[in-house]
Amino acid sequence: MSVIVLMGVAGSGKTTVGRIVAERLGWRFLDADDFHSPENVEKMRRGQPLTDDDRWPWLDRLNGLLREDGSAVLACSALRQRYRDRIGAGLDDVRWVHLAGSFELIGSRLAARKGHYMPASLLASQFNTLEPPSAALTIDVGDTPEVLAVRILKELDTRLRD
Repeated sequence: MSVIVLMGVAGSGKTTVGRIVAERLGWRFLDADDFHSPENVEKMRRGQPLTDDDRWPWLDRLNGLLREDGSAVLACSALRQRYRDRIGAGLDDVRWVHLAGSFELIGSRLAARKGHYMPASLLASQFNTLEPPSAALTIDVGDTPEVLAVRILKELDTRLRD
C-alpha cells in the first residue's frame, strides 16, 4: 500500500491535481474536505478558522481511511507538521507533495472559485498556519494541473528509484 498526500493552502490545486494523479495511477482519490464534520464546515463557511480540537477527529478519520486496503491519493491541507504526523501515523509509505504558490496567485484562484465553503478571507490564516514540510516534494503551482500532475509523478518515480 502506498499513499500520496497533496498538501497546501486552500486554492493551491490539491483536489484538481490529486484527481489527475490518482487517475493516472489507477488509485482511489480522497478529498479531505469531504470528511469534515458538518460543524467544521459551518464554522469555515462563517469565516472562522478551525482549531486543533476541531481538526483531531477529522485527521484521525483520514488516517483510518488511508489504512484501508489499497493505494490512495489524498488531497488535504495538512498545514502543520503535527497534522501530517497524525495523518501518516502507522502508515509505511506516505509520499508528501507540497503544492506551493504565492499569496497573490492562490488568492486569485480562490476568488474565482465557486461553490466551495472555504472563503478567500481565510487564506491569510492558512498562510500564517503553514509549516512548510522539510520532507516533501515541493511543487510550484504556476502551471496547469495536467503539467503539475506529470511533474509530480515523474519526481516521485525518480525518488522511488533512488
